[in-house]
Order: sequence, then structure tokens, then C-alpha cells
Amino acid sequence: MKIVILNKPYDVLSQFRKDEAHLTMSDFVDDPTLRLAGRLDMDSEGLVFLTDHGGLNQYITNPANKKFKTYLVQVEGDVTEEALEQLRKGVELKDGMTLPAKADKVEQPEWLWDRDPPVRFRASIPTSWVEISICEGRNRQVRRMCAAVGFPVLRLIRTQIGGISLVQMDLKPGETKEIEPLLYPDFQNIPAEEPYRSRSYVKKPGGTGGKPMVRKNKDGSVKKSGTKRIWQMDDSEKPKRRTNGTTRPNTKAPRGRGRNGR
Repeated sequence: MKIVILNKPYDVLSQFRKDEAHLTMSDFVDDPTLRLAGRLDMDSEGLVFLTDHGGLNQYITNPANKKFKTYLVQVEGDVTEEALEQLRKGVELKDGMTLPAKADKVEQPEWLWDRDPPVRFRASIPTSWVEISICEGRNRQVRRMCAAVGFPVLRLIRTQIGGISLVQMDLKPGETKEIEPLLYPDFQNIPAEEPYRSRSYVKKPGGTGGKPMVRKNKDGSVKKSGTKRIWQMDDSEKPKRRTNGTTRPNTKAPRGRGRNGR
């Protein structure tokens, strides 16, 4: 398993496909075997994983695995203890109640880089910084949570996923670093990546354990694969039209292509 850490800059799309208007992952990493795990929105910055392991993204976003993702958030206004307590208890969003978050007011850190372009400054409205940790992976969740408690987000930087810290690695925007997964406890319990299985295989637990499904007739014989088309059937095999008994037979003569049948 290969894992590369990228400090995603602001205004960069979390995709490898080229884009005419914005930079993408391919402008920072040239490795076709890597995929994105733990995406960030274009207007967010910070830590993302690039990996060749297909199940890593689901592993770190599944709340059951308790992989907390930590964000440094600049909000509009002087955040209150009441708002922080709401975040800690969970916030009601349109897609349901969030799990309790870790939330604390902090000072702007010394390591923080300047954003390009900078956040718009307004002398009449103060700003404050909050460190928030969540173990869910909903779309734009931190932004929606902060807005729900009355403090819209101006800037958002993901600083940590599990025990992997962007600050400790001292990665500047646009910089990457490949790490050895075996040296980090966060990656030791990731399930092995399973090979692709077609839809004819059972996927649900308690099924056939991943073996192909075998369809049988009532007498126990195995059904032949494939389905006959209507033109391949005998008259006795063709489906009968169901009616309520009032349908009249079609007695009209077929119409020609031209006027009066000519």
C-alpha cells in the first residue's frame, strides 16, 4: 500500500482530471496509480491522502472507525462558548444530527501560511479561530455545522487525520511526502483491498460468501444462462396480454403509407 500526503492549496480541485479554470491533484502529483482518499472542497486547504488502496477512503470516513479529522477554522465573529458547546453535543443539519465534535477556541497559530487570495478583511466584524475534530465525512460538514451555530466559515484548513499531522510533517501548500504505512498505527487495521466482483456476485453478509449466484428451476435443475428474445420464442412461450375482459380484437385493416391506403 502506497500513501502520499499532500498539503492541498486553496482553489485546487480534489480530482486528477485536468481542468481549464483550476489546478488539480495532477499538477502536484504525477503517479497514475494513486487515487484520492479524504477529499477537500476547492475552497478548503490542507491534508489529503493519495493512495493506491481502494478502501482507504471508506475506512477513514466511516464513523465506526473513529478516525478523527481535525480542522483549523477561521469563523466570522467572536465565537462563543455556547456555540462551541452546541458543536460538542451535535448539530441538527438537513441530513440529520451530527455526532458530537471536539471544538475549542484557539489563537491563530504561528505556523499558519498566508492564503492566496487572502480572506476579505472587514474592520467592523471580528474573526476568531476554532479547532474542530469530527469522525464523520459528510459533504461540507464543518462549514454547515459552524453556520448552523451562527458563525460562518471564512477559512478552513484540515491539519490532521488520525495520527497523521500536517503540522508535524511541516508541509507547505503544494508539497507532498510519501510515508511508510507500517510505521503508523492508523493504517494497521485497514482491511485488505478486495478484487473487483461483478454484480452477479453476492455482496451482502450472510449470502454465499462471495460465490457466484446459481439460479435453479423448481425441479432443482440449473437454469440456463441468458434470456430468450420475443422473436426466439414459440407461440406457446410468448407472454399473454392480460386484459379485464373488455378488450376488443383489432379488426381494422392496416393503413398504407399514402392517402386512402395508396
